[in-house]
Amino acid sequence: MSENTQSPRKPRVAVVFGGRSSEHAISVVTAGAVLRAIDRTKYDVLPIGITREGRWALTADAPERMAIAGRELPDVAQLAEGEKGGVLLPVDPSSREVVLSEPGALPKALGEVDVVFPVLHGPYGEDGTLQGLLELSGVPYVGAGVLASAVGQDKEYMKRVFTSYGLPVGPYEVIRPREWDRNPAEARKKIVEFAADHGWPLFVKPARGGSSVGITKVDDLSGLDEAVEEARRHDPKIIVEALLRGREIECGVLEFEDGPRASVPAEIPPVTDHEFYDFEAKYIDSASGLVPAPIGDAATAEVQRLAVAAYEAVSCEGLVRADFFLTEDGDFVINEINTMPGFTPISMYPRMWQESGVSYPELVDRLLQAALTRSTGLR
Repeated sequence: MSENTQSPRKPRVAVVFGGRSSEHAISVVTAGAVLRAIDRTKYDVLPIGITREGRWALTADAPERMAIAGRELPDVAQLAEGEKGGVLLPVDPSSREVVLSEPGALPKALGEVDVVFPVLHGPYGEDGTLQGLLELSGVPYVGAGVLASAVGQDKEYMKRVFTSYGLPVGPYEVIRPREWDRNPAEARKKIVEFAADHGWPLFVKPARGGSSVGITKVDDLSGLDEAVEEARRHDPKIIVEALLRGREIECGVLEFEDGPRASVPAEIPPVTDHEFYDFEAKYIDSASGLVPAPIGDAATAEVQRLAVAAYEAVSCEGLVRADFFLTEDGDFVINEINTMPGFTPISMYPRMWQESGVSYPELVDRLLQAALTRSTGLR
């Protein structure tokens, strides 16, 4: 009797990217770096892009077309050019078969998916919506679950959770959609009173966003309304934060077999040709951080402790980047966490782990292996 020499099937990874948020292009860049790093001898890969309109499309597996070229940002539509069908995830948890549905044609099976690597940033991807869909589908995925993703995306509730766990946060004020819509004068007064207590300038931000999109530094009352409207273009709920004077420090957290560990921290030095560390400074002009941050052993140990505490407070899984200010008094104040931080070649999260002894391909593999061994559903 002959032996069955057929090799076992490799785990199949669906890298899902793009999406309906203002961080669409950065998600595409992140996906390109992840696709380049995945070990193809160990995994099969299925790239799935979500267009700005929300259509799921089978895209080219072409990392070289997914980078920022000069000042031109990539787009899923370019990678799915000529692709008219839509990709459908399974709705039955007993099946992981992904299907391509094309107009006027029978659905085409694309094979089973064992794990999803969702590299979407912002709403409709990083905020628990996609995670909920994957839970319903019964497909394992990389990163935080529904609740942690939602909390990590909403700057107000993130800060409320941090405060409840005793983590230090800076002064902030929230303007909800109904407040501005029904009585903008009263909402404006609320912000002005906040400024009277904490001083100008203020930072006006979309409450649920990232990559510094929609953020305005406001020096006085004259620029307030324009800043609010800019933030509301990205999210009807806004958050206003006081200026914290100090150094910007970031720290990565990664799940290991024995629990979460923190990377060496990084420092984002002051940018000289931008008002603050905004979108263009991060991604277009490629302002570079210092890794490791030159803050000394005691401060390094403290920020690592706080980063892991923030990860645990929000019940995160897989990975997090925690962002802090190191004030002039020598205290750390947590600004926010990112449950799916940027993975672009210049992003701080992979750079911090590279300096901590985990290479980019090893980082991607560790996240995939953790997701493959984690069950969906309540946990």
